[in-house]
Order: sequence, then structure tokens, then C-alpha cells
Amino acid sequence: MAPPPDTTPMRPPFFLTTPIFYVNDVPHIGHAYTVIAADTLARYKRLAGYDVFFLTGTDEHGQKIEKAAEARGEAPNALAARLAERFKALWRELNISHDDFIRTTEARHHRAVDAMYRRLKEQGDVYLGEYEGLYCIPCESFWTELQLVDGNCPDCGRPVEKVTEPSYFFRMSHFGARLLEHIDRHPEFVSPPSRRNEVVQFVKGGLRDLSISRTGVRWGIPLPDHPGHVVYVWLDALVNYLTATGFPEPGFEGRWPAQVHIIGKDILRFHAVYWPSFLLSAGLSLPERIVSHGWWTIAGEKMSKSKGNVIDPARVAAHCGGADALRYFLLREVPFGRDGDFSVQALVGRYNTDLANDLGNLVSRAVAMVHRYRDGVVPAPPGGDDPGAAALRDPAGALYEAFEAAFDDLDRAGRGLQFDQALAAVWAVVSAANLYIHESAPWELAKARDDAALDRVLYNALEAIRIVSLYLYPFMPASAERVWEQLGVRVTPGETDLAAASHWGGLAPGTALSKPAPLFPRLDPAAVPADLADLAIQPPATETPVEKTPAEKTPGAPPEAPAEYVSIHDFKRVQLRVGTVTAAEPIKKADKLLKLQVDIGEGEARQIVAGLARKFAPEDLVGRQVVVVANLRPAKLMGVESQGMILAAGAEEVEALLAPAGPVAPGTTVR
Repeated sequence: MAPPPDTTPMRPPFFLTTPIFYVNDVPHIGHAYTVIAADTLARYKRLAGYDVFFLTGTDEHGQKIEKAAEARGEAPNALAARLAERFKALWRELNISHDDFIRTTEARHHRAVDAMYRRLKEQGDVYLGEYEGLYCIPCESFWTELQLVDGNCPDCGRPVEKVTEPSYFFRMSHFGARLLEHIDRHPEFVSPPSRRNEVVQFVKGGLRDLSISRTGVRWGIPLPDHPGHVVYVWLDALVNYLTATGFPEPGFEGRWPAQVHIIGKDILRFHAVYWPSFLLSAGLSLPERIVSHGWWTIAGEKMSKSKGNVIDPARVAAHCGGADALRYFLLREVPFGRDGDFSVQALVGRYNTDLANDLGNLVSRAVAMVHRYRDGVVPAPPGGDDPGAAALRDPAGALYEAFEAAFDDLDRAGRGLQFDQALAAVWAVVSAANLYIHESAPWELAKARDDAALDRVLYNALEAIRIVSLYLYPFMPASAERVWEQLGVRVTPGETDLAAASHWGGLAPGTALSKPAPLFPRLDPAAVPADLADLAIQPPATETPVEKTPAEKTPGAPPEAPAEYVSIHDFKRVQLRVGTVTAAEPIKKADKLLKLQVDIGEGEARQIVAGLARKFAPEDLVGRQVVVVANLRPAKLMGVESQGMILAAGAEEVEALLAPAGPVAPGTTVR
């Protein structure tokens, strides 16, 4: 008897890539940003039911590796293999879920480059000529005299060399009109729109034929049929995306074209002009989208080994709450596509407010209350109206569409990959859940023995957390899995129907919860290195960074702020939280001071001494919400310890208290 037909629905393919990273670079925060973004997209797509193939890897040929190996007395392939391990090790630390890690020294890649070159040649798009140009060895790029800056490479600032050598050229000049036509029909091909415009203007300026071989370099893939020539780095490197599909073997079309190439803006021209020109010549489909992101600067300056400010993501993660905290910060802090400035203070601030206070507090409170009131078992929610729950279910129900807009709605305006907006939608549910618990006051329901209402509140809080954890997973996979463990739920990415799992009511009553465990223990800012140099990649002992004089500082770097200004990072170090005054009384022999007890969330009550007695009677303050400086060093006033400060308006005397416009949960962050 024949087996029954397979009725499993086909999952649509989704092939996404990062650039392949040059092995002579030290993996830094910029590399991490690219790969974390790609990993987040890959994990979301798996949850959404796609057959994901996520590619990353290393670029291992070229003159830099050849010279570095020679200086060390080492074979180039041995050096490249050792350096590639640095990237693999970092990807493991950052919990990157790539499906393939390609190295350009692999035999499969040599075969693909050979086949690609032959296709270009068969189309009549390759010819022998002579190349003379100004070549930057570190960047492996040629430049014209007009492009140089003070006679040096415009990218790295190092000297260039004049090179004249025979070279095989690719007729890239033939493909400008076709490329412009493609972009016009598919404006989503390059995003964000500012980068698309940059590409269009470059192509409209006229494309020049491209040198694709070198005779002065030995460490590379030999050019087929042309002894003494090796394939130039960009033809070699870009073909990696095809190599991973199995090209040129039959069946590679099942993976090609790529749906998304995620790259930094510094290599946009190579991916949005050179690469599609090669593909058009070879008769192959173009990738669907090329998404370019911005750079991370450090204190307003570009990362530089000589400045000692090249940030090591592994060291940051070790000091600042782990890989998930770093992943969250990089994708929440700056809209994808724009430049961002990295700051440890900003990361710690995000961690303590968003992760420790908002999310961590929500999970620990809800799970702990179920253990306290229901022996750690999910209660069955009773029927009946619960008007407060609508404010919780509505933002939770909106997450599926919010994520589609952020990740899938790649419209003709070039929008998409709005990581910060997706996270903002998740945090809207987190905030709503914290407020729901505060307003429902399950501890009061327990005292009143209102079991039906208590069951409803506890269930709704847990269900909101379950849905949040699904959408948290692409960004912070380890943290989401810890939430699933505490909730007693099983989620298998790739086998989960995200749309169905997002429906309210998916948490089964009777499920046993694990014991509550802190999800994000609060970071002590004083325990995190304040000097970025402590988190930078350390140069070898033989390299001594040179301190630049003021005249040598980077052109265009922001001027130093006057002493009376504070930076945004200084401001973010101040932890402002909403508190509710629970008790107030005068202090003897102090006509201006009141002693207040203030609930600032997480079950924490602060005693605060405030100069409010001339404006407010103690009984008028009880129940009012105020804004508290929560990380102010404790001090004694009139012999009474004060554990914070309440914000008020008024120069000499208090005129008004600062407070939220409407009721919010104690502990809510003020930004």
C-alpha cells in the first residue's frame, strides 16, 4: 500500500545573509550589530513559519592576509583558519543561530567562483586590459586622485600605492541602465531610501569597467585559464552568497535568490552595484532586498585601533548582563539604518529600567503571586466582565501585526526591519501588564477572598507574559526560553504557528509553574567599567596607541561640551521612577520637612525626606503619585535617613509636585 500523501504545508523559503567579515579584522561591536540584526530577523522568520537559511562567514583572501602571514612566518591558510575562529567564538557567545558559516578558502567556494567567472566570460563581459590606480592595501580598494583625502585613502587615512598591472576587466559599464530600471521597478531593492538614492546617483554618474583580477597578489583563487592572475577580492567575496546555495550544481535555484542581504553602509556600493551587475551578466536573479545599516561611534568618534576605542562585544556582554542585554540595547537604542553612539551608561540605564524593572519585575511578581496564592499552578479564569483586561489584551493582540509591519511589510517606500518599533510594541504590553497588576491589586483580592477575581487577574497577567515572551524570543532568545521554563510552556521555533500562538487564552489552566527566578538582576552602575577603554579590544603589546594632539583630532568630531552642559548619557544615569506615597508625617523641629514612605515598585518602599511641609499637609500627600530620583545616594536630614528625592517645581519654595498625568504602576520609568 502506498504511503499517504504528505499534507504538511510547504514553508516559504527565506534566505538571508550578513557580509562575510575579513579575518584580519578583530570582531567588534559593529560586526556584532550586523549579525545580531540578521539573527533577530532569522529567528522571527522561523517563528512565523518560514524555511530559514541564515548565512554568515569570513573573507580570507587578499594582500593583507598574505603580508600578515609573511610577517609572522606563517602560511596564509593557517593564519586565516586561526583568525576565522575568533568570529565563530563570538557568534557562539552572542547566541547567533546561523545555518551555515562559509569561508572563502573552502573548495566549494573555489568551484563557485570559477563557474561565475566562466559565465561572465561566456557573455562577452570580460576582457584583458591594464590597470593603473592608487591602491590601498588595508582596504583593498582602488581610488582616484579626486577621491583621496590629503593624499591618503578616504576610508582608513593610510597612504596609497600607485599600481600598474595587467588585469582582466568586467564590463560593468554595460549594466547601469538595467540596474536603474530594476531599482525603479523595485524601489525596495535598497533600503533605507537615503541609501537607495545614494546608489541611484552613483549609477547615474556613469559606471566604469571593473578590474577583477590581480597579478601582484598570490593569496587568492586562481583566475580560470589565466596563469598568474588571481580573482580580485570583490568578485571572490560576493560570490559566497551563491556558494552556500550549492551553485553551480543543479538545485541551487531552490535557495536563490536571497531575500535579504544585511550590510553596513560602508560596503553598499559593492553589494548594490557590483553584485547585481555580476548577476545580470550571469543571467541570475537579483537578491530581493539589500538592507544597509549605520555605524556605531564611540563618544562621537569613529572606532579606531589607534584610539583604543574598538569595543569588544564579548567584554561588554560580560559586564552588562549578558548577550541578551547587549542584543536588546543595540536594536532598541537606535532605529536600524541610522548611526548610533555607544555608551555603557546608556546600556546600563536601558538594562535597569526596561529589562530589570519593567520586564523582569513583571515576570517575577506574576509568577511569585501564583506560587503564593495558587500553589504555583495556573488558575482557570472565570467568565464575566473584566474591563481592565481589555487594556491588556488589546496591545497584546496588536503584536502580530506590529511585527509584520516591522519585519515583513517591505513596501515600495523601502521600509522594513524596524527593530526599535517592534520592541516598542512589546514594551507597550509589558507596561500595560504592570499597570493592570497595580490597578487590580491581586494582594487585596486575596485578602478579600475574592477567588474568582484573583484567578482572572493572575491568569491574565501570566497570559500577557506568555505572549510577550513569544515576541521577545527573536531579540533575546535565552531570556525568552527562561520565561517559558518559568511558565511551564513549550515553544519550538520552526514548529510554532505564531499567529495561532498569539491568540489570547493559549496558556493552559493547570500548568505547573517553576519557582520564580530573577530574569534580569539589577546592575550596579558603579560595578560596570565607566571608562570605555576597559571594554575595548586591547592591542598587542607591540602596538602602542599614539595619543593625538588637539590639532590631529578627527575632522568633524563634535566639539567638547561646555562644563555646565551634561550629555544625554549623563542624564540617562539618573533613574527616575514613579512612586506612590503610602504614608507621611512631620519631622520634629523641622518646619519644612516631611518624612514620606513611597512605594517605587517591585515591592520596594523608600523612606524619603522632602521639604514639602510648607506646601502640603501630610494627609494630603498620601495616595499621590510622585517622581522619585531612585538612585540618589542615601543621606541623613535632621537625623532621618532619606533614600531618594522627590521632584518638585519652584525656585525658593515648592510650588507643585511633578507627577504623571494619569495613574501608572509604581516603579514605572520616567524618561
